[in-house]
Amino acid sequence: MEQLNVNIVLDAKGLACPMPIVKTKKAMKDVEAGQVIEVQATDKGSKADIQAWAKSSGHQYLGTIEEADVLKHYLRKSSNDETIEKKHPNVSNNEELEQKLKSDENIVVLDVREAAEFAFNHIPNAISIPLGELEKRTGELNKEDEIFVICRTGSRSDLASQKLAGLGFTKVINVVPGMSEWSKETTSIED
Repeated sequence: MEQLNVNIVLDAKGLACPMPIVKTKKAMKDVEAGQVIEVQATDKGSKADIQAWAKSSGHQYLGTIEEADVLKHYLRKSSNDETIEKKHPNVSNNEELEQKLKSDENIVVLDVREAAEFAFNHIPNAISIPLGELEKRTGELNKEDEIFVICRTGSRSDLASQKLAGLGFTKVINVVPGMSEWSKETTSIED
């Protein structure tokens, strides 16, 4: 395979979500408009994460090449100087979600972490749809339901919330900080 011409190579190997995106955001500030950055990552979820982040931030996702265990993501910096990363406007915290669950309100908890993350630790009755599968699986969700979207830190769930809102879901709430600080009841494959 021929070597692709890039302006910056970013090493995010060995890092788990949200670090590949955090490093990419930081590196993108030092890249000039129109330049291409290669992000090398080993986190399998990084493909969907980087793709969704690029879309929400206005940068161009060019593609991903997998070599052995390394995913090489290619992004082109937007030429728009006013690239502003969008955030989903409806946000809730862990405590508010816990209160909703305790009050037995009819809500849906959508966990967009990878299947393995979900298997080892999730909120009881949560629905697991990893971010990378969300567009294909939106038929499993009801547009009328109040949907609380959760991930490990609030980054993937923000991207998922934006995606759902764009598809006509009107009652979508991003849960921040998410499972990284969830101290209430969880269930696991080990239970």
